[in-house]
Amino acid sequence: MSAPTAERAGPFLHEQARAIRDERFGRRVFVRGVVEVSSYCRQNCHYCAMRRDNGHLERYRLAADELAELIIHHRPVGITDIDIQAGEDPVAVREVVLPLVRELRRHTNLGITLCLGTLSPNEYDRLRDAGGEYYVIKLESGNAAHYQSIESPGTLVKRIAAIRHLADTGWKVSSGFIAGLPGQTPAHVEETLDLLAGLPLAGCSVSPFVAGNQTPFASAPCGEIELTLDCVARMRLRSPHWIIPAVSAMRLVSEDGYVRAFNAGANLATINLTPRSAQANYPIYKHDRIIMDEARVRSAIAEAGCELSRVGISEYAHSQAAIGIPHPHPDTARREAPVMRSAQRRMSLGATPERQLT
Repeated sequence: MSAPTAERAGPFLHEQARAIRDERFGRRVFVRGVVEVSSYCRQNCHYCAMRRDNGHLERYRLAADELAELIIHHRPVGITDIDIQAGEDPVAVREVVLPLVRELRRHTNLGITLCLGTLSPNEYDRLRDAGGEYYVIKLESGNAAHYQSIESPGTLVKRIAAIRHLADTGWKVSSGFIAGLPGQTPAHVEETLDLLAGLPLAGCSVSPFVAGNQTPFASAPCGEIELTLDCVARMRLRSPHWIIPAVSAMRLVSEDGYVRAFNAGANLATINLTPRSAQANYPIYKHDRIIMDEARVRSAIAEAGCELSRVGISEYAHSQAAIGIPHPHPDTARREAPVMRSAQRRMSLGATPERQLT
């Protein structure tokens, strides 16, 4: 059960963020599919049940040819992009992801997003050469000491360096964080939002903390949906061009959280295409996570008064680059829109206290 939240100006904030989203994108929501190709991970994050010290998890790697068949011939209508996701598993990168990306690039026009953790520059280059375009690499916390205390990958400095390297070498990059992590303070939330706003990102996400089974944080309270949705809105107001997803964890902590994310300015939904036999063994939140299938995603988009975008994420990102949308300067990133400053005066954000594999 979530901890109580502080007094907030959510409705006002969300209305303004939604208006900014509508002005930039209309009421169209990007829809991508995700395949979770491996649950092996060399990292040991306290908040994730795929951490390497979890000996109770049945690990798997899916076969590239089976995934290619699924995506090329059996994906739902309306999916314009595919997100290939895994624990931080270099074996899966070599044996599954690279051949899969090459096959998808040969046989589809899908935009290809990858979420594979911190890799070497050579691995990023090979994935880019194979056809990858958009890379998701989250911070989870923008405070260096907090980042270290929850054992996020490497160090915050190295994670930021990876984001900048990816952007400098031609990737469109998305990042994000977890709201309500144990040990997180309101000051950490502000610090994280400021940091993200100053990075060269095409998109960003925020997910409520979910207390996963078989993690050091298993008994901690979940993150507040109100805090999470306020952060969605604040991201939209600061960075109107960002792709901002509604994430399944929102539905897990609040029945209407996923729909409300669209009403707070989100514009991306993800349909889970992972074979059913593997879904329980990819506990990105917990074993009994909410699987957002095609029916649930379409229903949520319609309930929010939105529609599916016919333009893909990658196509949109390339169009923005073509017309010269600049990355925010760190100095200007701290200056929010007047409506944001007005909202902040009426709002106090609450937050609950939340190697190698070769």
